[in-house]
Amino acid sequence: MMRPHADRRVGPAFTNRYNTIVVGVGGMGSATAYYLARRGQRVLGLERYDVPHDQGSSHGQTRIIRMAYYEHPSYVMLLRRAYELWREIERQAAEPLLHITGSIDAGAADSWVFKGSLRSCVEHELQHEVLTGTELSRRFPGYQLPPETLGVLQPDGGYLVPERCIVSYANAAMRHGAEIHGREEVEGWEPLGDDGVRVHTTRGVYEADSLVITAGAWNDQLLDFLPGLAVPERQVLAWFQPQRPELFDPSIFPVFNLLVEEGRYYGFPVHGVPGFKIGKYHHFEESGPAGSIDFDVYPEDEDVLREVTSRYFPQGVGPTMTLKTCMFTNTPDNHFLIDLHPRHPQVAYASACSGHGFKFASVVGEILADLAQHRQTRHAIDVFSHERFLSGMPMGTPGETAVRRHTLAGRGRAEPDTGSPHAHPRATLGRTSSGRPRPSVGHGAGAGHRPVGAHRAGLGHRPAGGHRLPTSRPIAGSDRHDGFTPTWSDR
Repeated sequence: MMRPHADRRVGPAFTNRYNTIVVGVGGMGSATAYYLARRGQRVLGLERYDVPHDQGSSHGQTRIIRMAYYEHPSYVMLLRRAYELWREIERQAAEPLLHITGSIDAGAADSWVFKGSLRSCVEHELQHEVLTGTELSRRFPGYQLPPETLGVLQPDGGYLVPERCIVSYANAAMRHGAEIHGREEVEGWEPLGDDGVRVHTTRGVYEADSLVITAGAWNDQLLDFLPGLAVPERQVLAWFQPQRPELFDPSIFPVFNLLVEEGRYYGFPVHGVPGFKIGKYHHFEESGPAGSIDFDVYPEDEDVLREVTSRYFPQGVGPTMTLKTCMFTNTPDNHFLIDLHPRHPQVAYASACSGHGFKFASVVGEILADLAQHRQTRHAIDVFSHERFLSGMPMGTPGETAVRRHTLAGRGRAEPDTGSPHAHPRATLGRTSSGRPRPSVGHGAGAGHRPVGAHRAGLGHRPAGGHRLPTSRPIAGSDRHDGFTPTWSDR
């Protein structure tokens, strides 16, 4: 089949031929579909579950967004653009998607959370205040942190409402002509030279000039160079009914990241569910293939969250309102993967956002639209290349990327509009629906991660059959300059 020009809308005769197919219509996939459709591209979005759904990483009523970013300075410019794009889609949707509460990053004076947040504010000239635990409690009485705690209060922080964000992007994409198919599982894909792909689903076969894979925890089953580098992890969130609800209203309770002796926690004011929402990053450190993650919740899941709430947010620890499981997908260094496929330049992907990705969904959608249409982007994404794991260099080190390599090889395309290892041939994804085969658990992205269900021996949860993910290798130089490798979450 002759490949149509990349910038020309495909005619109606090609009913199963598209400019771009997007696999996974969650936060990043829905945004990608919109930005491509807005440019006049013929787009097909394929989602194995509902749109939206609660089986992955883009649900749970709220997701933190914050400008103070201690993880790496490379994220801050992307955040500036992300805020702009969230406000843009919010105006189109005519409903609030981004809620500003301010954000607090707190811990001991020498903790990487506090120091990193303060450093990002200073380096990027962000408005901020430094408050002690006593000062935080006085201003925000829902907080009862130790007096010696230090916190960075940054006024631009807040939360997004993920399900409505996805619906807003999907609706906007469809208004521009995109097709979105829910409950259609991708069974595999194959390249058609360097100029196309064929995608096989449970409902049909489709072809396109380019493919974008934003399947979250299932990405490693569609991209065979990712296993061990994009590892799903079980997370549990709790919503507790506050004893004094007025202290946990968004007007007086900023979102937070809190590093204390019990671990690192994150939380939100009351929104959507009548409860104060809190989670612990890495929870019980249970990792494995997406199909093996246990979405049931247990008393010990609640206990670990209730205990820390009673200590640091004592007016928020009333009856349990909701317990919910979701997934992170972690890389060994806990940074993003955004790149072209190393061998097939018509395939772009975003994966393994390591628990702090949803806030970037808007700008990542714009980036992936660039990569799908032009095979390059104006945004600085070299630091998120898969190639860093092959070279053993830490995130942030300049080096080779698939985008640059394909461009130098003459397989790139024209510059994008500034205004706006091998594939699996017919790769088969793991089954997750009730009664279908599920792969056995694997190893986590970091040292000490346990297989799913390891802390609940005797409860009978053991997926049967399937393959084992390879253990992730230590990445040379992946530590921060201060010798500590942090982990993050913004659930």
